[in-house]
Amino acid sequence: MAETNGYMRFFPYDAPYDNQREAMDRIYNGLSRQQDVLFEGACGTGKTLSALVPALEYAREGDKTVVITTNVHQQMRQFVTEARQITRQEPIQAVVFKGKSSMCHIDVGFEECQVLRDNTYELVDAERDVRQLERRQEELLEESQEGDERATEARSAVMDELESVEAAVEDLEEQTTCEHYYNNLTRDDDEFYGWLFEDVRTPEEIYEYAHQRTLCGYELLKDGIEGVDLVVCNYHHLLDPAIREQFFRWLDRDPEDVITVFDEAHNIEGAARDHATRTLTENTLDQALDELDDCDDARAPGAENVIRAFRDALVETYEDSFGFGSEARSASGTASGQGPRARERVGEDWEDVPVANDEGRDDLTRAFLQQYTGPGIDSDLEAAATLGLELDEEYEEAYKRGETTTRTECQTLQAASFVSSWIDEGTELGQFPVVSVRRDSGTEGVYGRAELYTCIPREVTERLFDEVYASVLMSATLRPFDVSEDVLGLESPVSLAYGLQFPEENRRTFAAGTPALFASERDDPDTQTAVAETLSDAVRFTPGNTLVFFPSYAEAERYERLLGVDATVLCDEPGVSAEDLRQRFTDSDDAVLLTSLWGTLAEGVSFDGDDARTVAVVGVPYPHLDDRTKAVQDAYGAAYADRGDEAGWEYAVEIPTVRKTRQALGRVIRSPDDFGVRVLLDKRYAAAAEDEMGKYSVHSSFPKEEREETIDIAPEKLKFAMLNFYQGRDAYEDGPPAP
Repeated sequence: MAETNGYMRFFPYDAPYDNQREAMDRIYNGLSRQQDVLFEGACGTGKTLSALVPALEYAREGDKTVVITTNVHQQMRQFVTEARQITRQEPIQAVVFKGKSSMCHIDVGFEECQVLRDNTYELVDAERDVRQLERRQEELLEESQEGDERATEARSAVMDELESVEAAVEDLEEQTTCEHYYNNLTRDDDEFYGWLFEDVRTPEEIYEYAHQRTLCGYELLKDGIEGVDLVVCNYHHLLDPAIREQFFRWLDRDPEDVITVFDEAHNIEGAARDHATRTLTENTLDQALDELDDCDDARAPGAENVIRAFRDALVETYEDSFGFGSEARSASGTASGQGPRARERVGEDWEDVPVANDEGRDDLTRAFLQQYTGPGIDSDLEAAATLGLELDEEYEEAYKRGETTTRTECQTLQAASFVSSWIDEGTELGQFPVVSVRRDSGTEGVYGRAELYTCIPREVTERLFDEVYASVLMSATLRPFDVSEDVLGLESPVSLAYGLQFPEENRRTFAAGTPALFASERDDPDTQTAVAETLSDAVRFTPGNTLVFFPSYAEAERYERLLGVDATVLCDEPGVSAEDLRQRFTDSDDAVLLTSLWGTLAEGVSFDGDDARTVAVVGVPYPHLDDRTKAVQDAYGAAYADRGDEAGWEYAVEIPTVRKTRQALGRVIRSPDDFGVRVLLDKRYAAAAEDEMGKYSVHSSFPKEEREETIDIAPEKLKFAMLNFYQGRDAYEDGPPAP
C-alpha cells in the first residue's frame, strides 16, 4: 500500500476504518494518475472523508483547488461539519457557496445585479478619480504660489478635468446603484476575510455578517477566494457551463487546476438533463409580440411574423389535445396512451401534451410550418435575433441610467433563440420536443409551453469531466459502473465499491414473495390482500417505527386504507411538507410512514436508531412510463444499441429504479450499533422466482454482495423471521407480539 502519512494530516479523527484507509489510498493514487474515480460506498464507509482527504492532499501538493458539490441540503451541512473538523486538524481555507438569489440583501435578479454592480463600480471609480485630481490640484496650487508657471498651467488643465469628472459623478449618482456593493468597494475588507477564514462559514453566517454591516457577502466571496483549498457548492455551479466558467474565474483557477468531488453522484444524470433542457412559454411569446408591436424598426415585421406563427402553432397544438368533456377523444393523447384531456381538468402543475410521432417532425413543428407565411423562417429568425440583441442592450442602458426601476429582459431575443433551437436541433438524437399546459393561479386561464427535453445529458457532463483535472464521483448506488461511465462520459475511471461495514448480524434483508405488483395487477383484490397482510405483519412485528416506500403516492394512499395495524399511520402526499411529516414520524415510537419512492424521503434523509427499525419497499417502483421516459429509453437504446435490445430499458428505467430502491433501503441502519430489517415485497426481487419472472425479475440487477445477503421468504413466514431477529436483539420492551 502506498505511503499514507502525507494525506493523513487532513484526516480529523483518531483512525480511519479499514475500508476508509484503502479507499483514500486508491483515490489518491487515481488522482496522481489524473484519473476520475467512481466510488460506491454504503452508509458507514465514510465516503466524504475518503474522497476529501486524498483530494486535499493532492491539491496542496499540486497547487489546485478541491470543489465538493451536492444537490442535497443535508449533505451540504455535513460537508461543512467535516471541513470544520479538517481545518482544526490541518488549517485550510474553505468557502461555502450558494446561489446569488439566496444571498442578495435587496432581492434583485441576475441581470439587474449586473447593472447595479457595473454602475456602482463606475461611481466608485469616478469618485476615486475626483479625490486624486483634488489632491493633484492642491499640490500644483502650492507649486504655482511659489512661482512655478508650469504648475499654474498644469493646474488649469487638472481643474478642467476635475470639473468634467465631478459632472460625471453627478450623472452616475442619478443612476441606480447598490449600497451594499458600494460599501464593499469603499471600506477595508481585511476584517471580513480575517473572519471568513478563521473557520468554515456557512452562507447564512456570511449573509448575517454582511447584513449587519450593509455589505454584499456574495460579492465579497467572489472577490476574495482566489486559490482557496476547498469550495463547497451546489451542482449548478459546475453543471451550467456559463456559471462554471465564471466560478473558476472567481477561484482564479483554470479548469485543469480544479479537482471536483460529486456527492450523490447517481443524481448527476438527472441534474445535467435539467440544466440542458430549454423551455419557452406562451406568455414569453405574447410579451415578445407586444415588444415588437411597440418597436419602430424595419426588422420588426419579419420578427413578429415568425414569432406569431410559432405562438399560434403552440396554442393550436395544445387546444387540439382538449376534447369536449371527459368523453372527448384526443388523437395525440390517445396515441401516447395518456388518453383524452379536458380543459377544465388542467391544474396548476405543467402537464405534457404529446406532440412527437413516428411520421417525421412533431405536431408543433408541423403546425408552425403551416402557420408561417413569409420570405423564409431563417431570415425572419435572424431579424428577430439581431433586433433582440439591440433591444436588450437598450434595456440595459436604460436601467443603468436609472430610467427604469428594473432591468427589462428582451423577450424577442429569448423567443428567437428558442425557436431557432427548436427548428435546428429538434430532430437530433437525444432531443425530445414537448408541449405542456398549466392553469394560471391568478387568471385561471390555461396557457402553454414548448420544451426541448434533453434525453442524453452526456454532452453536459462529458465536457465538464474533460475540462477539470480529475473528479471523484461518490454515492451509495453507482453500480453498474460501466453504465455510469457511458451515461456521464467518463473514460477509464478507477472504480471502487464497499458494502455495509456494520455488523451483518445487526440486520436482515428479506425478499418476501408477494405477488408481482405489475401496474395491471394493482387493482386485483387478491393481490391487494396478499400485500396488505404481509405489510401489516411487518408493521406489527417491528419494535418501533416502520418506513414503507411505494411506486407512487396513489399506492401509498391505497394501502393506508388496507393496512390492519394498531399503530399511528402517516401517509405522505405531494404538496405537503415532508419534513413536518418526518418529524411526526420520528417523534413517535409506534408509527408507520407510507410514502412514494420517488418522493423526497427516499434519499438524503437519515432515520437513525429508533427513528425507524424496519424499511419496506413495496413493488418494483418503476417510474410512470410517460412520453419523456419512453423518449429517454429510445434515445439510450439508439445510443447504446451495441449493448443489446434491452439497453434502452436498462439505462433509462431498470437501473435508475433499482438505484432508487437501494437508496430507500439505506434509510435505516446508519451506525455500527444500529439494527433493523429491510423488506422487499414483490417476488420479482426473489432469487427463487428468477425463472418464473424471466425478464421481469430484478434480482440480478442488485450488486452481488447484496443479492447474497437477501433471504427469500414466503410472505406468511415473514412475521416469524422478524420475530426471531428482533427477539435476538432484545428489542421488544413490553414482550413480543403473538404470531
